[in-house]
This record gives sequence, structure tokens and C-alpha cells, in this order.
Amino acid sequence: MDIFNVYLPIAGINFNVILLLLIGTSVGVCGGFFGIGGAWIVTPALNIFGFPMPYAIGTDLAHMGGKSIVSTMRHSKFGNVDVKLGFSMIIGTTVGMELGARLVMYLEQLGLVESVVRRIYIIFLLLVGSYVLYDYISNVSRNRKNSHADLGGGSPPMTMAQKLHRIKIPPVIYFKSSNIRCSIWLPISIGLATGIVASVLGVGGGFIRMPALIYLLGCPTLIAVGTDLFEVMVTGAYGAFTYGIKGRVDLIAAMWMLVGAAVGAQLGTVAVKYVRGYSIRLLFAATIFLACASVALKEMKHQLPSSILILTAGTAISLVIIFLLIKGVIQERASARGSKKLDLGRRI
Repeated sequence: MDIFNVYLPIAGINFNVILLLLIGTSVGVCGGFFGIGGAWIVTPALNIFGFPMPYAIGTDLAHMGGKSIVSTMRHSKFGNVDVKLGFSMIIGTTVGMELGARLVMYLEQLGLVESVVRRIYIIFLLLVGSYVLYDYISNVSRNRKNSHADLGGGSPPMTMAQKLHRIKIPPVIYFKSSNIRCSIWLPISIGLATGIVASVLGVGGGFIRMPALIYLLGCPTLIAVGTDLFEVMVTGAYGAFTYGIKGRVDLIAAMWMLVGAAVGAQLGTVAVKYVRGYSIRLLFAATIFLACASVALKEMKHQLPSSILILTAGTAISLVIIFLLIKGVIQERASARGSKKLDLGRRI
């Protein structure tokens, strides 16, 4: 397999091109489907297979920014991007990115960056995955109760997003695409928090931003997917810039991953049309838990199991998404043929 190895001069290591393409394709599919950059797989995978953590973070941010352009353009065609909301978050996002990058450089000087970032990864992935899974189970439970009993027409409990919308700190903005009216400081605050997380963990911030858009801002799931990808472009571009000037971005590795991601992002984005919103959240939670287990194994020095799990997680989830896409296309075409036959029969 040495024939597929390339030397990465910035990171100072040899790396397998096939592995870079596989990682890129997997996160392209997941990123286009979930509305997040897929970096919860990329940064751990690069680190597990030999990248020092700061280089894994910087290289993934560069790859992620380029990949998200394709997914964002596709979602924009479907009307899933709230551009006004995305721009309102940029100020907080860029400030947060710079603060996070400086923290990583400081931890690198102390020799603590590898262990600290992995442990932060484990905590965040576990918390976010648990919350999304809880929300999915709660929704299924509510649907079952509603199908078997009349709840008496009482008002549903106020959601967290509705409570936050009642905080009217000026200026208050209406976001037409998302049908949301709230203080501008709410999306800016979300941008700041996710920017810091994105820069420290080398992610687009989507595994926090997308739940925040849904649960704190009240965005519909598909709008949250597209708008998050718009923000991933910003975090990726600024992250690549700030890590690049610090010498922590290997563009050769990023370009190889982009080749696979360009194909995967197209598949993942189209697949969103054929899967219900809460099904997306269930797959999202499963992927996060698998990545979390892989990072934990790496931190415990179990290299081989960690490597196998991170590859299995990305590949398996990507195959599930592609299967759902193919199934949806087949059903759509079958329905179209049935409609044509019915129409023809009426004419006869």
C-alpha cells in the first residue's frame, strides 16, 4: 500500500491517499445530509491516523470550508438556506474562531493540546448525542400518545425557543425564511459559542449549531440544515485563514479530502429530500456516539480499535444515507409512473 502514500510537508508525515479520499467522501455525504461539516469524524480520524492535533484541526477546517460550498449551493436551490439569519451569526462566529485558535496554540505550547482536545471532544459529543437522542425518543413517544388518545385540546408546553424569543433586547429582527422573530443578540451569541467550539475542535460547529438552530432559535429542520452549512463556509474559511498563518494547515491533505467530499456532498444533500426530519436526528445521534467511542479509545491508547471504529462509523452511516437516497428515488419514480398510468386510464 506504500504506492498510495503521499508526503505531507506541513504536517511532516506520510499518509495514505485512499484513506484521505474515503474520509472525504464519508464526511461529504454526512455533511450534506446532516447539515454539518462532518468534522466530528475528520479531526479525530486524522489525529488517530497520525496527524498532530493542531494540524488535524487546521487541515480539517480548510477542507471543510471548501466542501461546504457545494452542499450550501445545493441546499440553496431547495430553499433551505436562511441567508439573513446566517449573516447575522457571522460576527459572533469569527470572533469565536479567533479566540478558539489562540487557545489551541496556547495549549500546544504547554504540551497539553492532544489530551485536552480529545477529552473536550468526548464530553461535547456525548452531551449533544444524548440530547438529540432524547429529543427523538420524546417525539416518538408524543406521536404514539397522540395517536391513541385525545389530549383534551390543551396548549402544548412552551419550547425553549419560544421562551428565548420573548427576550426582546433591541434590535429585534424578523427572519422570513425561518419564520422567526427574535433579538439579533440571540443568533450572535450562538455564533460566538459555536465559533469557539469550532476552532478548538476543528469542526464547523454544526453538531452544536444545528441543534441550537432547531431548539434555541426554532428553525425548521431543513432550514437549520441549509443555514448551518452556510455558516460552515464562514467557519471553514476563517479557520483555514487563522490556522494557516500559524502554519497548521496541510493543503495537500485538504485537497485530497475535497476530491472525495465533492462527490459525497452531492449525494448527501439530495438524500435530505427523502428522509423525514426526525429520522435525520436519529442518524445524527448514532453517528456522534460512534465518533465519541472512537475518540475515547484513542485517548485510552487503543489505536487499532479506535481506527476501525472511526472508519466504520463514517462508512456505515454514509452507506445508510446512500441507501435511503436510492430507496427514495425508486419510490418517487414508481409513484410518477403510477400517476402517468392513472392519468392515461382516465383519458381512455
